[in-house]
Amino acid sequence: MPIYMLKDEVYDFPPVNQATQDGLLAIGGDLSPERLLLAYSQGIFPWYNAGEPILWWSLDPRMVMKPTDIKVTKSLWKTIESNKFSCSFDADFESVIRSCATVRRDNNDGSTEDDDEPATWISEDMIHAYCELHELGFAHSVETYIENDLVGGLYGVSIGKVFCGESMFHTKTDASKVAFYYLCDFLKRNGFELIDAQQETGHLKRLGAAPIPRKEFIKTLKSLVKENSLVGNWGDGSAEWKKLVIER
Repeated sequence: MPIYMLKDEVYDFPPVNQATQDGLLAIGGDLSPERLLLAYSQGIFPWYNAGEPILWWSLDPRMVMKPTDIKVTKSLWKTIESNKFSCSFDADFESVIRSCATVRRDNNDGSTEDDDEPATWISEDMIHAYCELHELGFAHSVETYIENDLVGGLYGVSIGKVFCGESMFHTKTDASKVAFYYLCDFLKRNGFELIDAQQETGHLKRLGAAPIPRKEFIKTLKSLVKENSLVGNWGDGSAEWKKLVIER
């Protein structure tokens, strides 16, 4: 199946059912906020190595979970109750994404391909693009600290009642899991209904995510992204529910 070449001046994507078997849908374009928001609203995300053209993906099956489905083990709950970590939202987005850039993506068994190599898909261009989305109030981070040291966290994009998770990191055991726990708690309290975890990994399975057919995911996504979005800083109380209008 031919791969669709995006045009810089046009933001539209082809239908996701035109993706290849491994999920590759399109190539090219840019990482402008408008294109990124349009992509996420249609179940598409960028993932490519530094120095390569931008590659756009829509995987089948899709790894998702409801915020209420998080699995908290006894040991993790003990860690949460110990208050070993403090947690914040949108306090240091750039540090979180840069820390995530040092971590390899998970394999399905929970291992990593090469722990000595950086996560090359989070390039400087992607860092800049997602920091811009954060400034616009659509990309968010969760940070975990021990005293004043950032030891874990995650980031993603929020549209409607969906949080699209991108990456997480930790330098201390359970630090990213604690961040995920507080993310799910926040999403539950604010009426979010779905976390898009993108691809299947052992780590996400253990936290409660499960794969579903892309057709089912897209049907649910279309409904949830029509809801108002919680735009702004999630940590300082300034975020507001707004209707998202994407200019194409």
